[in-house]
Amino acid sequence: MLDLDNTALVVIDVQGKLAELMHQKESLFENLARLIQGAQILEMPIILTEQYPKGLGRTIDALSSLMPAVTPVEKITFSCCANPDFSEVLRGLHRKQLLVCGIETHICVYQTTMDLLTAGYEVHIVSDAVSSRSAHNKQLGLERMKSAGAVLTGTEMALFELLHIAQGEKFKQISKLVK
Repeated sequence: MLDLDNTALVVIDVQGKLAELMHQKESLFENLARLIQGAQILEMPIILTEQYPKGLGRTIDALSSLMPAVTPVEKITFSCCANPDFSEVLRGLHRKQLLVCGIETHICVYQTTMDLLTAGYEVHIVSDAVSSRSAHNKQLGLERMKSAGAVLTGTEMALFELLHIAQGEKFKQISKLVK
């Protein structure tokens, strides 16, 4: 089970023109927005990465506008973990459970997940908040990560799992968010 005090959200490379090429991009963007807003309601730390922003562009406005206080970690490596800045930010959070979302499932999300698992993190892939340019590559990435030990979850499932209880102001806000 996810524990709010031990969980952080990692949003990987949802940038520019590449983001527009993703399989089922509309539902991807909606779920990413819900996940980010839910993390904020729950006061969960968020790490945002951008793969070579000079070439691929910045995080899409629909998401970056939701996280004005989050500074993206720029990288050129496919795995976020191969970037010293990302590793430093992650270590500083002192969280061992990570909700991972973003693009592309079979490249950056996959390689990051493999490195996180090797480093001893519990990785939960938000399967409706990741994508690739093709459904096949998304599915392949999900299968490989699951077989390596990552847990597959969904946006709504993860947010309610983090809540643990159906009462209070945060529950009301999350309930409204997922409707």
